[in-house]
Amino acid sequence: MKIKRIDHVGIVVKDLQAAIAFFLEIGLELVGEGNIEDPWVERVIGLEGVKGEIAVLRTSDGEANIELVKFHTPSDENGIQNPLANALGIRHIAFAVEDIESLVAKLEKIGAEPLGEIYNYNNVYKLFYCRGPEGIILELAEKI
Repeated sequence: MKIKRIDHVGIVVKDLQAAIAFFLEIGLELVGEGNIEDPWVERVIGLEGVKGEIAVLRTSDGEANIELVKFHTPSDENGIQNPLANALGIRHIAFAVEDIESLVAKLEKIGAEPLGEIYNYNNVYKLFYCRGPEGIILELAEKI
């Protein structure tokens, strides 16, 4: 038995179309969309009365997928949270990128909130953190 790779990262969102538009804008490709409303979903995720929508996007190399899910029911009573980068739990998605400066400029134009600056880490990587839609923290890493 061995784990082969990460298949996808799942992100629950309030505004599915805005989240899709954001990830398309930064270069991901839409693989598919659909509705989720089936007893098997409830059995797998341990929730009752599941109704929602889903979209799957992938990186241009086809190696990484993001699954965006909008639950109509049951709903999350807590709403969108904006935890800091050091909060416990899964906290960010990192993308290997080219031309980080251009991508950061694009992100700022579409409303992403910089959490810091582009930083040259030991002349190995340029790194940048920002908050996108729904409070999602992205890390961009360009190998130098």
